[in-house]
Amino acid sequence: MSGYPTVAAIAADVRSGTRSAVDVLDEHLARIDTREAEIHAFNRVLADEARRRAAEIDDAVASGRDPGPLAGVPVALKDNMCTEGVPTTCSSKILDGWVPPYDGTVVAQLREAGAVFVGKTNLDEFAMGSSTENSAFGATRNPLDTSRVPGGSSGGSAAAVAAGFAPLSFGSDTGGSIRQPAALCGVVGIKPTYGRVSRYGLVAFASSLDQIGPFAHTVGDAALAMQVVCGHDPHDSTSIPEPLPDYSALLDRGVEGLRIGRITDLPSGADADVEERLTEAFDALAVAGATIVDVEVPAFGYGLTAYYLIAPAEASSNLARYDGVRYGLRVEAPDTNSMYMATRAAGFGDEVKRRILLGTYALSAGYYDAYYGKALKIRRLMAQDFARAYEQADVLLTPASPSVAFPFGSKTADPFSMYLCDTYTIPANLTGDPGVSVPFGTGADDLPVGVQVLAPALGEPVMLQVAAELERRAPDQGVRVVSDTSRTSRTGEGVA
Repeated sequence: MSGYPTVAAIAADVRSGTRSAVDVLDEHLARIDTREAEIHAFNRVLADEARRRAAEIDDAVASGRDPGPLAGVPVALKDNMCTEGVPTTCSSKILDGWVPPYDGTVVAQLREAGAVFVGKTNLDEFAMGSSTENSAFGATRNPLDTSRVPGGSSGGSAAAVAAGFAPLSFGSDTGGSIRQPAALCGVVGIKPTYGRVSRYGLVAFASSLDQIGPFAHTVGDAALAMQVVCGHDPHDSTSIPEPLPDYSALLDRGVEGLRIGRITDLPSGADADVEERLTEAFDALAVAGATIVDVEVPAFGYGLTAYYLIAPAEASSNLARYDGVRYGLRVEAPDTNSMYMATRAAGFGDEVKRRILLGTYALSAGYYDAYYGKALKIRRLMAQDFARAYEQADVLLTPASPSVAFPFGSKTADPFSMYLCDTYTIPANLTGDPGVSVPFGTGADDLPVGVQVLAPALGEPVMLQVAAELERRAPDQGVRVVSDTSRTSRTGEGVA
């Protein structure tokens, strides 16, 4: 456990007047002042705006008004979510100077719930990456070992929670971009069912795959965050008009009688220490009364290939709008076509250019049927395979990441090795099903390992029920901090 106060405890203290929102904020800003230069979790720290907001929360409490379930809770937002009056960059030069004129739906929901936004977090440019090394503003470092990556693309959001900069943060997950960094940073990260959380105001990478979700220290905090941001939104045509359950209702119920699926044809490639923690997770749930059942998901191993055709294809379309005319950067040139080319050449980084080219190629005449069309067929087969598996099991367990956090630069020269980081997370994006990464012990170099719990669409309550049991039974891993300067480690309560 982290040793930090829970989101629920912070909000309860602020709502009761036991603590002021300003004091809570100052505590978190002090941590940011101490370590942000080393970690670079944020593209922009919103200290002044946050102080004004915290004062408003305290005024509301003093006047007898309830500020909401997240009263005074510091929250960090991935910098691909639109925030009215605050620049949104997607960690790309091409959006230089762009300030959204509105809040995205999730941002508005969090404001209404009493959250205090402390900053916009760093990410791989346009959410394309697995290490947060692809940002135009520099890499984010893992707070647990600053010689290593925090994962990606939502690495800044994961690092902000792991470092104690905010007890709650939000990212987007297109192929694992919440669950993989959560695993590498030792925090909880949820990708909800596709359509459960509004995408209105989220800058699109791959529209049929993107989903916003929370990072937190505990499953309970993540469940509380889900209660705030889930729900139907008429601004998002893919939003699900289904009643909202109580995501915390089953957290203390245990797992007796539940069926936990073990995928027998899971792709190989996970490190031995990760495999060992997964086996221990199955054993722990069996001891708790669950039944372990073997299931097959034959298409699982084709997920990576299908994803790297579908996601770049959608990205090549979505990113066509950045042309130097309507948004951000504009590089002057003698004619319109030259301006387009010069702007996009200067504004996009190498990984974004690579994926635009991949997607454009896959959609081109003569290759659509050979590549993109077949990827869509694999996607449908995968959904059918998972549906059959969920007839036999209530949830499935897999690794969240094939390895613990890896050193900076160790995968950048080989894009395919970086893509393999999302082997176990991509299928849930292709099927639209929910998934959560839960810290479960440590692996190589005493770094955290994440176990992923997958559930059928709208199955978050049972998914979180199992995640909470894993959290209770996880080996104690404390908090480990290693910096480039000190190269020392410790366990303890929080990060100063």
